[in-house]
Amino acid sequence: QVQLVQSGGGLVQAGGSLRLSCAASGLTFSRNVMAWFRQPPGKDREFVATISTGGANTLYADSVKGRFTISRDNNNNAMYLQMNSLKPEDTAVYYCAGRQGAGISRRRDEFVYWGQGTQVTVSS
Repeated sequence: QVQLVQSGGGLVQAGGSLRLSCAASGLTFSRNVMAWFRQPPGKDREFVATISTGGANTLYADSVKGRFTISRDNNNNAMYLQMNSLKPEDTAVYYCAGRQGAGISRRRDEFVYWGQGTQVTVSS
């Protein structure tokens, strides 16, 4: 079955950096658009970033643009989120997600595969 296993995350001070990883198995990774979403405390899950199957196209939420970088390694079935200049408002549970198809999208309901979630806490 499809598994997305996340690693990384943790506690960091404002201005610091973290890197999240998402390891995929049970699917043809190179045929899946991948994305990161996050769920802040008491709020709905929201879009963070997405990347096309080949990695050439990316899309970011305005709140993270210029600070976060999404990338993927199709040879190793992995996706990453490099988070720099972290702010307390970035505190959330972060989820990786995937779906088959070619076009990138920020719509949560289009993604069918989900990781287990990982906590990111940014202290002020």
